[in-house]
Amino acid sequence: MANRRCLQLLTRRVSALFSANPPFHTLSTPPPPLSTHQPLISNSPLVFTPHLSAHTRHFSSDRNDDVNEDSQDDDDDDEIGYSSDDGSLSKNGGSKREYTAEEMEAEAAGIGYKVVGPLEKTDDGVFKPYEPVFAVIQIGSHQFKVSNGDSIFTERLKFCEVNDKLILNKVLLVGTSSQTMIGRPIVPDAAVHAVVEEHALDAKVLIFKKKRRKNYRRTKGHRQELTKLRIIDIQGIQKPEPVVTEKPSKAPGKKPEKVAVAA
Repeated sequence: MANRRCLQLLTRRVSALFSANPPFHTLSTPPPPLSTHQPLISNSPLVFTPHLSAHTRHFSSDRNDDVNEDSQDDDDDDEIGYSSDDGSLSKNGGSKREYTAEEMEAEAAGIGYKVVGPLEKTDDGVFKPYEPVFAVIQIGSHQFKVSNGDSIFTERLKFCEVNDKLILNKVLLVGTSSQTMIGRPIVPDAAVHAVVEEHALDAKVLIFKKKRRKNYRRTKGHRQELTKLRIIDIQGIQKPEPVVTEKPSKAPGKKPEKVAVAA
């Protein structure tokens, strides 16, 4: 395809060059008749008026078309990248958007969480032992079944940092070994408390695009930003009291004496 376009461009330029330089023509009016008083050879030079044809040169637009097609493909492949940190949002490396406290709280509530504040050193009883209570929560468009002490990975949560306490208020179901409460769609007065442990990146995913017979190949990689949460408490249901089972104590007894057997 490229050789054919180069050949077409070359032939058009050669034809335009020949058409722009035609042979010169002599004067249309005949020269004056020679007189006896004038010499046969005149010292005045002859004047020629070349006949220039009004031919316009045609340039090939294949190269421009190729450039436009490539740029259009690149524009289609380019994706808008967002990066958010501490209530700011930047698009393609541009200026960051500043959020007010009300906007941050409203956007976080739409996702399904609320930022309480950083975890303090005085909070000794935050991490409680296991309790036989479970809940189904929704964060964004994903649902998780969690219990006390579990850790989950969600998509990157904005407006929160490591060691921040969160309240996950979109509780779809909560239950114990004896009862279950199903929300319509959310269970009222139910909440799940969690702590942000880290912000991490998921494994790389390769995106490969190809168009056959077009010499078109694009390879891109993507690593999803994740947030790790540790569940510390589930509220909104009566928790059963832990049953302590005592092990039966063995009565002290005498060990049987071994009797030697004569051979």
